[in-house]
Amino acid sequence: MKQIVGVIDSFNFNSENLEKLFYSKKTYHIEIVKSISIFEPKKWLTRFGKPLTQNIVEAKILHTNMGLTLPIKRYSASQHKQTLEFAGLHAYNESAEQRKTLLKELITHIQDEFISRIDIAIDFKSKVPNRVLQALNKSRTPYQYKNTSYLKTGKEKKSNPKINILIYPKHIKENLDSEIWRLEFSFRGGYFNKHTIKELDKAYKKMEKTIKRLSSVNVKIKAL
Repeated sequence: MKQIVGVIDSFNFNSENLEKLFYSKKTYHIEIVKSISIFEPKKWLTRFGKPLTQNIVEAKILHTNMGLTLPIKRYSASQHKQTLEFAGLHAYNESAEQRKTLLKELITHIQDEFISRIDIAIDFKSKVPNRVLQALNKSRTPYQYKNTSYLKTGKEKKSNPKINILIYPKHIKENLDSEIWRLEFSFRGGYFNKHTIKELDKAYKKMEKTIKRLSSVNVKIKAL
């Protein structure tokens, strides 16, 4: 199979001093949704479409002057660090470009922070090729939920701490005119083994090898 471009759709990182990146600038505002004295789960659900889970001990929303809203979370397992999530970096809309712009502005200031998640999106017209599906099925079993097929190992339950793989119709999710099917590899913190952002090139190469091994897709990840 010829080389295919893989694009970063989600990018999360952990930091002990995350909010300091924004406090000195008037273009950002941080809103508290969950803390010791504040709990507004409906606001979080309305904004991000997902409920606050019990393992999130603190939740905040980063607002930018461009109209972006990004989730900031503190998990019970690592309460000394906050996680900033950039989701939908490869969506087919204007806000995706704004999120990419913000991430690129931050990237030089967060080189020593730890990568906690990177989702790699590979989009196909019409359908995912059969030989890719056959390769994936050698090590994983597909489970269908609504429009999405989740490919799970025999030992997995709800989520894999290292790699989640899913296939879904992107054109339905975003109401696009042309048919696009997305193969997505979601690499989690357990996969990166404390890689920092300055080690992104090393992480790209590792992910490319993993994607080829699991799916036979010869992918080249488009760097940030």
